[in-house]
Amino acid sequence: MGKKILCIDDSSTIRMLVKKTLLPLDYEVLEAENGKQGLEMAINNPVDLLLVDVNMPVMNGFECVAAVKALPQYAKVPMVFLTTESSQEKKDQGRQLGVSGWIIKPFEPDGLVKILRMLLP
Repeated sequence: MGKKILCIDDSSTIRMLVKKTLLPLDYEVLEAENGKQGLEMAINNPVDLLLVDVNMPVMNGFECVAAVKALPQYAKVPMVFLTTESSQEKKDQGRQLGVSGWIIKPFEPDGLVKILRMLLP
């Protein structure tokens, strides 16, 4: 298996589309339904990149990214928001947290792959 991606999204459809896009390209895809579950998975399963939705129950994407980024082993791991949110205010908030990219849903599979290849040489 290639690089490990953690997809944190409360939509099972989005998680399935991410898997369908990335598995044939030799990425391993782990899934979490909310930020809290994503944080726990990141702690217990080291990954190379996180795809995170912004709007989720239990723990939203901003809270999740802040918590994961606070872990020393994830200080430099790329994190990308995959979300319906597109306001400049939200993007600025993500940038302040250190996210590496922002993909608007519905996403184009080629665009997702292009970003991952840039962030995971």
